Amino acid sequence: MMPQLTPVNRRKLLAMLGGSIAAPYLVRREAFAQEAWPTRQVKYVNGFPAGGATDTLSRIICQKMSDLSGQSFVVENKAGAGGVLGADAVAKSPPDGYTLGLGGIASNVLAIGSYAKLPYDPRADFTFVGGMWQLPNILVARKDLFSSDIRELLAAFKKEPKKYTYASAGFGTTLHLSGEMMNSMAGVEVNHIPYRGAAPALTDLLGGRVDLLFDNLPGSLPSVRAGQVKPVAVTSLKRIPELPDVPTMAEVLPGYAMTSWTALIGPANMKADLVAQVSALTVKALADRALQERYAELGATPWPASSAEISKFRDDEEKRLLPIMQAAGIKPG
Repeated sequence: MMPQLTPVNRRKLLAMLGGSIAAPYLVRREAFAQEAWPTRQVKYVNGFPAGGATDTLSRIICQKMSDLSGQSFVVENKAGAGGVLGADAVAKSPPDGYTLGLGGIASNVLAIGSYAKLPYDPRADFTFVGGMWQLPNILVARKDLFSSDIRELLAAFKKEPKKYTYASAGFGTTLHLSGEMMNSMAGVEVNHIPYRGAAPALTDLLGGRVDLLFDNLPGSLPSVRAGQVKPVAVTSLKRIPELPDVPTMAEVLPGYAMTSWTALIGPANMKADLVAQVSALTVKALADRALQERYAELGATPWPASSAEISKFRDDEEKRLLPIMQAAGIKPG
């Protein structure tokens, strides 16, 4: 015979049933709480050396994300192969949101046309979290070069092939491609001298060991303002507010355009809710007025964009730029 349920027994039974029903919910809620990000230090891998434009801009946004999240975003410079080594380190990391890095046009597009074999798939091995910034490149000349007028320079390059040199931050970068586009479109031969990053390239330009430098605008802008180098042209379609008197390459070579863009990347297979959290923090950082002002001082434009937008943009850039690389004679090596 079933024991009769007294009021006290009923309360005990209901308490037991309530606990058993609530337990899975509490477990799920606890598990969800554990998915909050970030709860510890985040590593940000930059595939270019300290002191260059990408390093400066990266540290600005990482500091802002640290301020907003309460967790440290530590920049690790892993330079080499035009950003490939840094991107590879990100690709081979756990997809937990605690190793992120700098991706974009160099490591996720131009590397395809520069290297016969890459250690990663530029599209499939990454999660494209969101955009960070866009900026034009600039062509600068050593202070004692005979001219800084782009038309005069191109005429001299054509008259004396291979006499002059231009430096870049590395083989296969937008800076390298900027120079090769100039060579191809102008019908000139200026020798390319690749460096392991923009900072050592600028050092050699200041020392007179190379004639010209294609650089990201933030890297050379302080030297231009200080009169240490001579600005020649920018690679954007329109002149930039920071240097209104400096012409665009397109004014002399119609159709010439090269703008660097960067994306925050993580390893493939990051969970959608984690990507959303990282992306939201990035967008919030880019909306900060102080960050926007610092980027403007360096000639960079904040570029908030979703994961899907960045992925599509990368695909479109591959279709646009690889034929240009081939036409410029850049072959995978």
